[in-house]
Amino acid sequence: MVWFIGSLISPLATNALRLYGIKFLTNLIFGIAWFLIELFMLTIVLYVAGRTVVGERKARLSDALIIALLGTILSAILIAFIPYGLIALILSTFVWLLLIKRLYETGWLGAIAVGILALLIFIAILLLLALIIGTLHIIINWLLPKTISGGII
Repeated sequence: MVWFIGSLISPLATNALRLYGIKFLTNLIFGIAWFLIELFMLTIVLYVAGRTVVGERKARLSDALIIALLGTILSAILIAFIPYGLIALILSTFVWLLLIKRLYETGWLGAIAVGILALLIFIAILLLLALIIGTLHIIINWLLPKTISGGII
C-alpha cells in the first residue's frame, strides 16, 4: 500500500519540482504540514472545551475533528473572498459557532461558551509553548559558544 501511494506521489512531486522549483515544493509541504498541525491542535482544544461545557455524551472527538476541519476551510474561504476584513471575521465567527452548535447539539449560549473556553485553552497552550521555547533558547545560548549560536566573540 505504501509503495502504491509512493509511486503515485513521486511523479507528481518530480513534475512539480520541474515546473515550479524547489521553493514551491517546500512551501507546499510546509503549508500542508502546518494545516495538519493546526487541525490536530484545534481538534484537541475543541474536544476538551466541548467535554467541559456540553458533557461527555455530546462532545465526541470525531465531532471536534469535523468542526476543526470545516471551520478552518470555511473561514479561509470567507477571508479569501470577502474583501472587507471585519465582515469576513464576523461571518467566520458565526460559522464556527454554528458548527459547534450543530455538532455538539447545544444552544447558542453553549456554543459561545465552548468557543470562549476553546480560545482560552488555545491561548494558554500558546503561552506555555512560548515559555518552553524561550527557556530552551536561553539555555542553548548559554551552553553553546558564541560562535556556534551566532553571536560575536
